[in-house]
Amino acid sequence: MRPLSAHFHFAGHPEHGFVAAPTAAVTPHLAKWFLTREQFEPVPGHAGLYRLSEPERDGPRRTRQAVHDLRRQGYTVQADMHLDPALSAGPPRPVRSNGLQERRSRLAQAAAGRTTQRATAPTTSPPATRPIPPKPAYAPTVHLTAAGSGRSR
Repeated sequence: MRPLSAHFHFAGHPEHGFVAAPTAAVTPHLAKWFLTREQFEPVPGHAGLYRLSEPERDGPRRTRQAVHDLRRQGYTVQADMHLDPALSAGPPRPVRSNGLQERRSRLAQAAAGRTTQRATAPTTSPPATRPIPPKPAYAPTVHLTAAGSGRSR
């Protein structure tokens, strides 16, 4: 079985940073549509070459994400080893303490403690039935007025 030709190539470029180039297996307008949505822009003067916009803003990760997204859409993508998410895991991200672990710990301690909302049942039981209010000493009077116009019943 012959391997499928690639639809896109991704690589590092000394002048343009992270670049992508569609092959003849993809129509130019479809390639432009996909690559611009992945934050790549056409390189002026180089037909069929696209560069990552703002490569200094986490360029390797964004390029790996573009490779991953295109593969998930069913396209065959060739990429340099450091840009291929299947071959490289990427640099580990520094762990920032945002207080989430401490907050979870406090919540867990609060959930384990006693609260007034879950108080023990009172020692005396409430009455089984609701008391019936006494009947009023008078009977309420309702006055109905007949409407002059309208249908009678």
